[in-house]
Amino acid sequence: MQEKRRPPAGRGLPIAGVILLALGPVMVTVALVSFLGSYTTVTARQAMEPTYRDGARVAVEKIGGTAVRRGDVVLYTMPDRYGGLAVMQRVIGLGGDHIASTNGSLTINGRPVEEPYVGPTDIGPLTPDFDVTVPPGRMFLMGDNRQNSNDSRYFLAEHSGTVPITAVQGRTLASATAPVALGLTAVLGVLCTVGGGICLVIGRRMRTRPRSAAQGFTAYV
Repeated sequence: MQEKRRPPAGRGLPIAGVILLALGPVMVTVALVSFLGSYTTVTARQAMEPTYRDGARVAVEKIGGTAVRRGDVVLYTMPDRYGGLAVMQRVIGLGGDHIASTNGSLTINGRPVEEPYVGPTDIGPLTPDFDVTVPPGRMFLMGDNRQNSNDSRYFLAEHSGTVPITAVQGRTLASATAPVALGLTAVLGVLCTVGGGICLVIGRRMRTRPRSAAQGFTAYV
């Protein structure tokens, strides 16, 4: 008659618990560091309606000015404008672009511009009219709410109203997929940590629970 001892009950749970406890905090840390290093959120104002309603929280990707494209909505600061506060406006033109507006008709490099982001109720004369060529390394910006935006049009005496691309702090996201994915990763990391602790507790209890001889041995004839 040959006897074989069974593996201790719950032996795999502590192992799983240790793995989860090690993995969970790493996931949370990586997600938080990635989000804080690459993204932020800002509050939209009336100047960007109807694209962003007044008071809405908007996700912003932290980028440098060299990554900016025409049509992007950027967050920037200018020490001598807006009290040094960060503002959101849309990039209408970059270095070398010729931008003109006459009686509400906007052109870039001689071509009419389609602006679907400007709401129908906001379309009207762009006061004041202007005709500028954007200097290299700078950008011309306007808010989407053209009747209520204190933008480049009102600073034409200062470098044709333009702003250096080095003033850019970030660009609004067309999709919040990346920040949401990082948030879900952080949540999953928390769940892993909690689950790991539960596995350790249950596994320890199962291993220390008294067992009968019949539970501990299997007989083979």
